[in-house]
Amino acid sequence: HMDVSPDAPSVDIKTRIIKNYDGGDITLDCGTVLSPKVFESLQNYIGDDLIVTDGMTLLGGDDKAGIAEILTMAEELLTHPELKHGTIKIGFTPDEEIGRGADLFDVKRFGADYAYTVDGGPFGEIVYENFNAAAATVTVAGVGIHPGSAKNKMRNASLLAMEFNSLLPPFERPEHTEKYEGFIHLTGIEGRVENAKLSYIIRDHNREKLESKKNALQSAADYLNGKYGAGTFTLNITDSYQNMAVVIKDNYHLVETASRVIEQLGGKVRIEPMRGGTDGAMLSFKGLPCPNLGTGGHNAHGRAEYVSAQAMDKCVAALVKVCEIYANNLRS
Repeated sequence: HMDVSPDAPSVDIKTRIIKNYDGGDITLDCGTVLSPKVFESLQNYIGDDLIVTDGMTLLGGDDKAGIAEILTMAEELLTHPELKHGTIKIGFTPDEEIGRGADLFDVKRFGADYAYTVDGGPFGEIVYENFNAAAATVTVAGVGIHPGSAKNKMRNASLLAMEFNSLLPPFERPEHTEKYEGFIHLTGIEGRVENAKLSYIIRDHNREKLESKKNALQSAADYLNGKYGAGTFTLNITDSYQNMAVVIKDNYHLVETASRVIEQLGGKVRIEPMRGGTDGAMLSFKGLPCPNLGTGGHNAHGRAEYVSAQAMDKCVAALVKVCEIYANNLRS
């Protein structure tokens, strides 16, 4: 995907290469320190050339690294005719970071049977499980009146919104979850006395557990409407995307092929659930099975982002090898 995260500044990016990284602290131009004590993944790249920024912006390796690797793969295949491959389709999308990257992607016109996204994560990472996702908005109708004569009359919508949030399971927040544990995440709150709004994202790899989390929001709204009167709380929930594992399990050769290639190149296969979304999930449900391969990048969406040049080279080699394997399968 061509877009970068909106979570950190991304204009006027200034990069530099840390040659032959020695395993110590990296002080960025702005004074920010990348320390392996905080970012443990740095310990895996001693001797590599690391690409970083000056600390004022993100790097944008998510997903510039993926684009660079895909284009380098194409260059390798075009300039080395001895590398056999079948018909290869290449696509770049916008708006992945806001969950809209594949909305208008024409899978039929693209014309591929299978695909991989190349988007974030260390070399060796394969992702074919992602969250089921939904978004929720809670609007609260209060009653405004002068505070001097408010007794038994005012209903402060902002306080009611806080009460709503207090009814949700506290240990199902992102800061208390990992791996396959889903969450209900309050992403925004706006409020005055007369009206307030809460915005949530809801995530879980398990569809039934996602529905349970949606039910927790509905139960809170129903309870408070019973307490304060019908229409005080209005809840709207919309589904966003689904876990692509249900598609990939019937096309698991994609994971097996990528795993074999990574091991052949001396890498360690890391099959992990994605705690987020991916264009690959949308594409899979549009009829294009599409797990994700890592790019060699770390600390995406922040100023501490970095990419190993050598890991990127391995990612390119893996893409080329995958093309060769599927070409052999086609011929057989």
